[in-house]
Amino acid sequence: MQLYSQRHIEGLIMEWEQVPRATLSDAQFLRWQALLENRTGMFIPIERKSLLQSNLSIRMREVGCRDYDRYYQMVEAKPSGLVEWTVLVDRIMVQETRFYRNPESLELLELVLHERLSQKACKLPLNLWSVGCSTGEEPYTLAMLAHEVFDQHGRTPAFGVSATDISLPALHKAREGLYNRRKLSDLPDSWKKKYFDQCDEDALRVSDSIKQRVCFSMTNMIEIHNSPLRNMDVIYCQNVLIYFRKEVMHSILDALATRLAPGGVLIIGQGEATSWRNNTVERMSDSHTLAFRRHFATQTTTH
Repeated sequence: MQLYSQRHIEGLIMEWEQVPRATLSDAQFLRWQALLENRTGMFIPIERKSLLQSNLSIRMREVGCRDYDRYYQMVEAKPSGLVEWTVLVDRIMVQETRFYRNPESLELLELVLHERLSQKACKLPLNLWSVGCSTGEEPYTLAMLAHEVFDQHGRTPAFGVSATDISLPALHKAREGLYNRRKLSDLPDSWKKKYFDQCDEDALRVSDSIKQRVCFSMTNMIEIHNSPLRNMDVIYCQNVLIYFRKEVMHSILDALATRLAPGGVLIIGQGEATSWRNNTVERMSDSHTLAFRRHFATQTTTH
């Protein structure tokens, strides 16, 4: 293996930076747009062309490729391109997230959990599903919230959180459970003390009591109808559906609805799918978020 000096590496970086960044043509954009939608279901409109170009060019710089078509061929190549595709999807699809994001939806979730535990016929353990869990902040938040609700009812915590995402690097970080303090800024101080272990001045790790409640796995949203998950008391899907065309979004929601237990609740982002209809669920009367409860007797599905 040939080793390069620091000066040589810095020279290569300066040489790269002096080369004007290539512009993604409309034809190249459509090619990348089709590839991403075919493989992930995610639709990138032409208005977001500059964002796609930025994400592609950053990764191309890392691998030393200056041509969008050549990089496309690199990603398309099988099996060699599979690893590169995994990295690229992570760069494009993983969005900024944090603990206790979307408080209105979490408040509804808390009410649902209290309601569930108050029912005499409540079957334990409770099953929750974080769809599009990214780097783990969301499912860990769900687990902490569920733990709090069980404590308030004076009951031993009996629940599990399934967390799925398409990005393997994001899932690796999620399983590690290590976060900087900025990510925890919206959490109550009591939760930080109760559910995290201090690693250093700026980093905290999710405690084992919460980690053991969350199971992470890779799932492509457009293949969610193949998921083995069933009988969910809560399915929590936030800030994900906006990346799909309407018909794909509705298909995903139909599949999620079938995975709810009778009386189970699907919570999605406000305004993400206002036109979706499915006869197996009814919309809950909540003005701050969009949620649906599955009927105890299911009917035929319609959009």
